[in-house]
Amino acid sequence: MSMFGDGLDQAVQKAFTRPAPKSAGVRMRYLVKQLGGTKAVAQMLRISQRTVERYVKDQIKKPRPHLAARLEREVNKRWQPQIRAKAKAKAVATDGIVIDTRARLGYTAPIGSTDQDRIRHLTVALPPVYAARLFEAQEAGAGDARLQEIAAEALKEVYFQDGGRRAGSLEEVRFTDIEHLEFDL
Repeated sequence: MSMFGDGLDQAVQKAFTRPAPKSAGVRMRYLVKQLGGTKAVAQMLRISQRTVERYVKDQIKKPRPHLAARLEREVNKRWQPQIRAKAKAKAVATDGIVIDTRARLGYTAPIGSTDQDRIRHLTVALPPVYAARLFEAQEAGAGDARLQEIAAEALKEVYFQDGGRRAGSLEEVRFTDIEHLEFDL
């Protein structure tokens, strides 16, 4: 699982105005409508077309756990695309994004400073520039490593350097051993 990618998705999902469908049949019908047929849904979920048709007709009501997870993920990925786009646009244009994390943070700095990594719990509002970089990287298919680098750069500027008011000689921030990570728009 992608910790950063899932965290960004969950932050956007908080903006939804209606809950996503819960039952397997309704979810399957939604996907069939979105993708334009049972064959496309069957290929995406890696199940037979006949199985998709049974879910659509409510002949099967309870999917196996692995299928239930894929079904939920695919529906949430496509649910309320306009609301999702508006929430991202607002974060990128005006509000920015809030990161709440408990992780090991340290930095590389000139000799003589205390740069030892330590567990910190931070809740930091990141400017819209970093929200844009995170969402753009996610949409481009960047992995967790790249999203983590962007978050580390943001924490360096906002938390450690306080927007350029301190720690100007700070070179790099290490952001590792993540215990908790949550984003909010």
